[in-house]
Amino acid sequence: MPNRVAAMQIINYPSAAEWPALQQRPAQAEAAQVAERVRQIFDDVRQRGDEALRHYAAELDGATLTQLRVTPEEFAAAAAQVPENLQAAIRQARANIERFHAAQREGELRLETMPGVECWRRAVPVQRVGLYIPGGTAPLFSTLLMLGVPARLAGCPDIVLCTPPARDGSVNPVILFTAELLGITTIIKAGGAQAVAALTGGTESVPPVDKIFGPGNRYVTAAKQLAAQRGVAIDMPAGPSEVLVIADDSATPAFVAADLLSQAEHGPDSQVVLLSTSTQLLANVVREVERQVAELPRREVAALALRESRAVLLRTQEEMLLFSNQYAPEHLILAVDNAEELAEGVTSAGSVFLGHLTPEAAGDYASGTNHTLPTNGYARSYSGVSLDSFVKKITFQRISAEGLRQLGPVVETLAEAEGLRAHARAVTVRLESIDK
Repeated sequence: MPNRVAAMQIINYPSAAEWPALQQRPAQAEAAQVAERVRQIFDDVRQRGDEALRHYAAELDGATLTQLRVTPEEFAAAAAQVPENLQAAIRQARANIERFHAAQREGELRLETMPGVECWRRAVPVQRVGLYIPGGTAPLFSTLLMLGVPARLAGCPDIVLCTPPARDGSVNPVILFTAELLGITTIIKAGGAQAVAALTGGTESVPPVDKIFGPGNRYVTAAKQLAAQRGVAIDMPAGPSEVLVIADDSATPAFVAADLLSQAEHGPDSQVVLLSTSTQLLANVVREVERQVAELPRREVAALALRESRAVLLRTQEEMLLFSNQYAPEHLILAVDNAEELAEGVTSAGSVFLGHLTPEAAGDYASGTNHTLPTNGYARSYSGVSLDSFVKKITFQRISAEGLRQLGPVVETLAEAEGLRAHARAVTVRLESIDK
C-alpha cells in the first residue's frame, strides 16, 4: 500500500499490471456526469442564446452582464492597468512564439507524378476560429499568445475570443492588452462549456466558428469533444494540466519539486507524476514539495491536486520511459544527465523539456513552443497546437491531354476492378474526345 507524505502518494516498484491504475487521471472518474451536464448546457445555449450566456455568467461567475462583447472603451482602459515591465515581457514572449511558429510555414508543394499529371498542395487558413482563454482564479493571457500568434501568422480572417468575466463584469486587463497587441477585437465575456457551446452553434452576439482552440477544465474539454461531434473542429482535448518528471540521482530536488508544483497549482484536477530509480531522490523531492507548497499563494489548490498525484519508484530508466510513453503526459521533463539520449525514446508526449535547467514554465510562457497540448493520454494520438493547426491543406491537380492518355487507362482498369463503371466512364469519354 502507498504511503502518503505531503499528500503525494509514493509507490515502490509497482508491477506492470499495476501501472494502468497509476496512470489513471483524476478527472476520468466523473466523465459521464460531466458529459451529461455539458449536453444540457449546449441545449440551453442553442435554445436561449445570449440569455443563456448571461444566466451562466451570473450563476457560475457571479457577474451581471448587460452586454457580452467587450467594448472599445474597455479596450482603451486596459493598457493603462498593465505595468510596463509586464507589457515588455509579453512583447518578448510574443516575439519568441512568433519566431518559432513562423518557421513552421511550408511552401506550396508542386510536382508532376507522371508526364502531364501535375499535383500540388496549398495551405489555406481556417476562416473563422474561436479561441477559448481560461479565466477565473488564473487568467491565462499566455494562452492567448499561444493561440493568437499562430492564428495571425496563418492568416485566419476572423478570430473570436471567449473568456470568463470577473464578478464586476470586466475582463482581465492583461488579456485585453494582449488581444489588442494581436489585433483581436471580438471578445466575448463567456467561460466554461457555455462559451464552447456558443462558439459551436452561435448566438445573437457570438458568431459560430469553424474550429475551436484552447485548454480548460474537464467541462471545457468535454464541451470541445461535443462540439466536434456536432461538426465543429477542435484543436485537441486539452485540460486539465499535467506533468510527468523522470529524474535520476543527478536531479536537484528543489528544481523537481518546483516543476511538480508549477502544474499542481493550475487546478485541483491537475495531476503530477514523478518517476525515479532513486529512493533517496523521491524522499527528498517529496520533502521539498511539502516545504514549497506551504509558500505558494495557491497552496490550497496545489494541495488538492497533489492528492491525486504520484511518486513512483521504478528499477530502470527503460521502465521509466515505458511508463511515461504509456501515460502520454502533456508535459514531460527529463531531469537526467543523459536527457538527449533518453529523449530519443519518447513516443508519446505533448512537449518535452530536457535537462536540469529547462523548467516546464519556460514552455508555458516564452521559450517559443506552444503550451496548448494534449492531456488525458491524448498525446498518444494528438499533437500540440502549431501553425498547421490553423490551416487546411488543400490538394489540387491538373491533367493535360498527354497526361490523360498515360493515366487514363490506369484509372479505367482500377475503376472497372471495383465495379464503379461511372468512374471509368468519366475517363473514357475524355479519351474518346481528345483522340478524335
